[in-house]
Amino acid sequence: MIKTVALGTFDGMHIAHQELVKKSDCIVVIGRGTATMTRGWKRSLYTNKEVVFYYLGDIRNLTAKEFISKLKKDFPNLNKIVVGYDFKFGKDRCGTIEILKDVFDGEVEVVGEIKVDNISVHARVIRDLIKSSNIKEANRLLGRNYSIEGKHIKGLGIGAKELVPTINLNVKNYTLPIGVFATIATINSKKYNSITFIGNRETIDNSFSVEVHILDKFNENIKGKIWIEFIDFIRDNRKFNSISELKEQIFIDIKSAKKILESR
Repeated sequence: MIKTVALGTFDGMHIAHQELVKKSDCIVVIGRGTATMTRGWKRSLYTNKEVVFYYLGDIRNLTAKEFISKLKKDFPNLNKIVVGYDFKFGKDRCGTIEILKDVFDGEVEVVGEIKVDNISVHARVIRDLIKSSNIKEANRLLGRNYSIEGKHIKGLGIGAKELVPTINLNVKNYTLPIGVFATIATINSKKYNSITFIGNRETIDNSFSVEVHILDKFNENIKGKIWIEFIDFIRDNRKFNSISELKEQIFIDIKSAKKILESR
């Protein structure tokens, strides 16, 4: 029986979101189609609570009262709503917390701003950290390691022939860091230590790619999508004078990745 719901967009399911989650029986996600850290159903990977989606296109024209009426219809036993301090709802996001308290006849609990070392925990802050490749700080605010998923695609074959074998991924709709990273790859439900490159292959053809090299023994046929979990940043992307110079740097990167992953 659901009596308490948490409302929000919940992109990232970060540590501030988790404060709302733990106070509720169910999470109601206001899906705007803009999530780039935990899209759609993937939010359910980071909670054991029920997750229900309200898609913005279906509710964007509801007034505050109409929105609350829908909530009460969908959750007949609802007596408490949990929101963050900056929550807005209803048509044109004109519904403030004060209006929410006025139109809802139950309890409204407002979770205040959550900070880590004086950094306010917001999805936009974490996205900016990821874009700047500050993975360790992003992970700290997320309360977990940032992860993306991608589909295995055929590459140029240069890695296996001249460098090191890599798995090329087609990754869509995620906020991506740029550079070389120590990572954990989940393939066929098994986890592997790995190193991941994201960016333009400036030394080869300047095309954008996401490439994963497995550090552990690996000889499986890949089925389904691959998850990449970011542990730490190794270096920025850059252009090398030759393939042999790039190869030399890759082996240095692999040593760095092994050191990082072995120290976890």
